Amino acid sequence: MARKKASPAKAQAKGEPIVGAGDTIERRIDFGESEGSKAAAANEADWSEDLGPEVKEAPAAEGTDEAAESAEQASSAEATAVDSEKYLRLMAEFQNYKRRTEKEKGELFKYASEKLVVQLVEILDNFDRALNQSAGGGEAFAAGMELIFKQLTDVLEKNGVEEIKALGEDFDPNFHNAVMMEDTTEYESGKVSDVLQKGYTLNGKVVRPSMVKVAN
Repeated sequence: MARKKASPAKAQAKGEPIVGAGDTIERRIDFGESEGSKAAAANEADWSEDLGPEVKEAPAAEGTDEAAESAEQASSAEATAVDSEKYLRLMAEFQNYKRRTEKEKGELFKYASEKLVVQLVEILDNFDRALNQSAGGGEAFAAGMELIFKQLTDVLEKNGVEEIKALGEDFDPNFHNAVMMEDTTEYESGKVSDVLQKGYTLNGKVVRPSMVKVAN
């Protein structure tokens, strides 16, 4: 048989707590709040779990940026070093070119009168021959020719022209042109025994070698 619910008055008389409609609503509200708190806590936990990996990935992304920046700086430094090396190489090549052109220019001016000197030494040859032929033609004539010859040689020497020493010297193919060999007791073998035509240098450069005989 079903048990009947005691009336509020009887329950109060027995000392039992009276449970009314309001208590039922409060319990429902409490239950609702409890369920809502659990749901909120669950959502917060889910949100924290979702946020966790993102927070952990942030340092990795920062490290990647630093590595990229370091690589960029290294690449920039390498490019700067390459450019500096190219600049130094170009400067060295330019300095070498400048020295070479200055040297060539100096040699050009130094030997610009070479053709003139060759023509003048031919005149010296004629003077020399005339002096040799005029030995018995009078002292005045010979003195005049010697004076002209000396003036001309002085001018040539001031311009860098020098006579090549040959007679009695060791034969040197750089300065002497041997046209014949001869037997002689006056000079040792390999010595220049006679000069057929004098040779000259211009500032140390041979413009005409001496034409000579060489002793056997």
